[in-house]
Amino acid sequence: MPTYDEARTRVIELAQFAASRGWLPATSGNLSVRVSHTPLTFAITRSGADKARLRPEDVLLLDADMRVQGEGPYKPSAETTVHVALYQKFDCGSIVHVHTVYNNLASELYADRGFVEIRGHELVKALGHWEEDAVVRIPIVPNWADLKRLGWAVAEAAQADVPAVLVRAHGVYAWGDTPDDARRHLEAVEFLCEYAYKLHLARAGSPMIG
Repeated sequence: MPTYDEARTRVIELAQFAASRGWLPATSGNLSVRVSHTPLTFAITRSGADKARLRPEDVLLLDADMRVQGEGPYKPSAETTVHVALYQKFDCGSIVHVHTVYNNLASELYADRGFVEIRGHELVKALGHWEEDAVVRIPIVPNWADLKRLGWAVAEAAQADVPAVLVRAHGVYAWGDTPDDARRHLEAVEFLCEYAYKLHLARAGSPMIG
């Protein structure tokens, strides 16, 4: 497991990557890296930080009860409840949460269905699906204002073989065993959300497709 300093560096790297893609607008989003298993501790971005310009002090060390370890003036992200719920369910190593236009559009378009279904696309391999004509369903949950309820909803919908959950009109949570895995899963899901939305538009406008 990484030290707190190592985890903090990886959180900043993840934030810089996502911010460079425009995925963390207006101080939105939150990112974390696990530091220890028992007891659970993890490094996570503080509330209100500009993720494109994170400083080391903007990444806090928390325990499973969301208590800040050590001294400092900052509070953790309001959505830390979701990170705790996912760490406890999957014992994963890193979690990233971003807000983008395409994951919001996909979550709205398929909200009534409860998932975004991707069939036979090459990029599902990045999510660990190598079988011929693989079908992946990315769950969608409501954007509960009660953040404890949101954490429960995301964790309940989350599946071990699809490392991401969409929150309707909000954003996406993706996770992995390592920060690199979490980043890869996030990139794949973002691409697939854009693909699903544009494919829907293309089919709606052209009877030649599908």
